[in-house]
Amino acid sequence: MSWQKEVDELRRRQAMAREMGGEAKIRRQHDAGRLTVRERIDRLLDAGSFREIGSIAGFGEYDEQGQLLRLSPTNIIYGRGRIEGRPVVVNGDDFTVRGGAADASIHEKQIAAEQLAHEYRLPLVKLIEGTGGGGSVRTVETAGYTYLPHLIGWDQAVANLATVPVVGLGLGPVAGLGAARLVNSHYSLLVKGQAQMFVAGPPVVAAAGEKLTKEELGGSGIHTRIGAVDDEAASEEDAFAMCRAFLSYLPPSVHELPARRTIDDDPDRREEWLIEAVPRDRRRVYKMRPILDALADRNSVFEIGRQYGRSVITAFSRFDGWPVAVIASNPFEIGGLWTAAAAEKIVRFVDLAETFHLPIIHLVDNPGFVVGSRAEQDGTIRAGARALAAIYQARGPWCTVIIRKAFGVAGAGHGNHARYRYRYAWPSADWGSLPIEGGIQAAYKADLEAAADPKAMLDEILGRLNQVRSPFRTAEKYLVEEIIDPRETRSVLCEFANLAAPLRQVGPVGFGLRP
Repeated sequence: MSWQKEVDELRRRQAMAREMGGEAKIRRQHDAGRLTVRERIDRLLDAGSFREIGSIAGFGEYDEQGQLLRLSPTNIIYGRGRIEGRPVVVNGDDFTVRGGAADASIHEKQIAAEQLAHEYRLPLVKLIEGTGGGGSVRTVETAGYTYLPHLIGWDQAVANLATVPVVGLGLGPVAGLGAARLVNSHYSLLVKGQAQMFVAGPPVVAAAGEKLTKEELGGSGIHTRIGAVDDEAASEEDAFAMCRAFLSYLPPSVHELPARRTIDDDPDRREEWLIEAVPRDRRRVYKMRPILDALADRNSVFEIGRQYGRSVITAFSRFDGWPVAVIASNPFEIGGLWTAAAAEKIVRFVDLAETFHLPIIHLVDNPGFVVGSRAEQDGTIRAGARALAAIYQARGPWCTVIIRKAFGVAGAGHGNHARYRYRYAWPSADWGSLPIEGGIQAAYKADLEAAADPKAMLDEILGRLNQVRSPFRTAEKYLVEEIIDPRETRSVLCEFANLAAPLRQVGPVGFGLRP
């Protein structure tokens, strides 16, 4: 009465599937410095936590008696596992089986992974290599017909961006549908020197007259700089660590709240050097990242998209254990001016924070939009208007700290003035419709042209204006709420994080984040 015979057959088939593309293909994968998909899953997830689904799906070859001779497994592996004890769904491409091409896949497994993540409200991690289930010209000959392109399961993949955290890890060459799957995520990266991404690879591009290597065409240095992917990892192990870190700041889905962590860091900690962090000479720049590190809980800052839109810093961090999204100006990069790329970066990050109920802290040193012919050709004002819209549409708790400059339309984007302005300023703050130094020539043009000594008059006008540009004058009129000692900033931000925590509301927001 035992079913042991069938269980033995199950184990035999599972063993065949675990052979993947065979010893030669596995060796080739290792020789290229890349792990196999099963090795990747083991290293990403908590030890022993992976439960595969569809473990014997593939293409069987049978003898005349109907006995299975060999099983060629599908090149898509998925299942459930845990990261730091939290359940996740993982979906990986097996490059050893037909390089991830469509004729070796069973698309239902990709769809099922997306559905599982959506319906059970679990984060989804995609390990992508090859075409990611995309097409191959060989498929045409094998099938005997061509098909009108359609994206199976794409509606579910897009819907997931509004409901569960989605991470895409590019771990080898990624093309076509694989590239689209990689960027259709909240956080994506490529492994430096090992992974590249392109709409079509070098052979196809060469046919169009452009001969490039994979790295020249779509290396991580290219895509992180233009923002097609968020980050690059030094190795696969680094990629897995970055994935785990990213997910640690987010809830499993929009139906829960990001969790607080116990961190041994005094919320009232004072960093004495902050009193002189901003130079008195307004022409001198300074580094914002050390300031953010000093304000946040120790070792809690996780920056996203460092190489793209470099005049703005976007990062997750923790304040008194609470996860928070931080936008910070980067005066070390073109003075912190908003470029089109910086504005697009802000839009995406604000939408991410809104989707997963993260309060936002904004550290501001923004002299305005970048100007000039290149800025106009880049459509800076259109991108900037989208960033302002994202900031004004945000409904989560928002705290602003004006570190130094806030000028013009872009400077007004430090927060939504129509809401309660939870806002502080440092004594170094300097604001207005435009910088005094740059506006004198326009405002006093006729006077300066008529003056016997234009330089002396310019110095005299500047002296008068400097008397009224003090942030204390602004605070007298209650046009800024509170000026604080820079060394007190961590304390007020931790207080904000604690006040904001009970205001966070679960559930989907009124829009879905777009890739």
